[in-house]
Amino acid sequence: QVHLVESGGGLVQAGGSLRLSCAASGIAFSINDMGWYRQAPGRQRELVATISSDGSTNYADSVKGRFTISRENTKMSVYLQMNNLKPEDTAVYYCNADTIAMDSRLLEVWGQGTLVTVSS
Repeated sequence: QVHLVESGGGLVQAGGSLRLSCAASGIAFSINDMGWYRQAPGRQRELVATISSDGSTNYADSVKGRFTISRENTKMSVYLQMNNLKPEDTAVYYCNADTIAMDSRLLEVWGQGTLVTVSS
C-alpha cells in the first residue's frame, strides 16, 4: 500500500510564496491521478489542483494563475507551487493519490496534511 507524506507548509505573509511537496512510499501497481486538497477551519475539504499520470492538470478557480501543480513520476512525488498567497488560502493542505494496488484494488490514499497560514 502507498503512504503519502506532505511537507513545506508554514506561515507566510500575503503576497508570498510556498512550495508544498508530497512523497509517496510503498508498493502499488500504479499511481494515477495525484492532487492537493485543502480544508479551512469550519469548512469542507475542497479540491485545489489535480494532475494525471500524463501531466494533465485541473485547478480550482480560486487558485488559477497563482498555483502550479507538478509531479515527478520516477520519485512518486507531487508538488504545489503557491504564489501570491492570500489570507483565504489559509488551510490544512492534503495530498491525495488514486492508486491501483498489486491485487488490482482501487485505493484512494490521503496524506496527514500540512498547515499553511497566510497572514494579512
